[in-house]
Amino acid sequence: MNSEIVNNIHPIFDRMQSREEKEQQLGQRGITVWFTGLSGSGKSTIAIALEQRLSQMGILCRILDGDNVRTGINRGLGFSEEDRRENIRRIAEVCRLFTHTGIVTLAAFVSPTQELRTMAEEIIGAEDFAEIHVSTPLEECERRDIKGLYAKARRGEIGDFTGISSPFEEPQHPALRIDTTNKRVDECVDEVLNIIEKRIKL
Repeated sequence: MNSEIVNNIHPIFDRMQSREEKEQQLGQRGITVWFTGLSGSGKSTIAIALEQRLSQMGILCRILDGDNVRTGINRGLGFSEEDRRENIRRIAEVCRLFTHTGIVTLAAFVSPTQELRTMAEEIIGAEDFAEIHVSTPLEECERRDIKGLYAKARRGEIGDFTGISSPFEEPQHPALRIDTTNKRVDECVDEVLNIIEKRIKL
């Protein structure tokens, strides 16, 4: 058997455009901005507003959140501990692919444990990972309760719901913490941009 083939069982990678070429083509550097926090804390709201701001700056970006992931690539996964881990693992792998294409990826997921977030960071790569803890208190998140999830969890209709029947482990060293209780969305976006802008410019 040809030893060269044995040593390189994925030869297509050698012929694909490199990350550097992709980033030069786009004129930006890929990064994953990982928003973590309780349901209703403002993760997706900030991500959507940030996407709009980045687009105005000419930066190509992509939002990933529970709605567009669990109806597609993660359809069929439940909410057991094993499935939640697999959910985050797949999301992180997708983030890595986007990031290595030079796209600024905005991932908005509860991701309640340090173990899950560490796994995501290891898959994506620490140099490409910016963790944003949307630290809005439970009381405020529950007051908003746009989807009625907290009310259902209080009634026992949803099991293992983060913040009610399942704990949320606060990040130890996030790049940024944002409590949205008394902040406008544009103020939150400004804070995130201050953290990531230098990292996405070539």
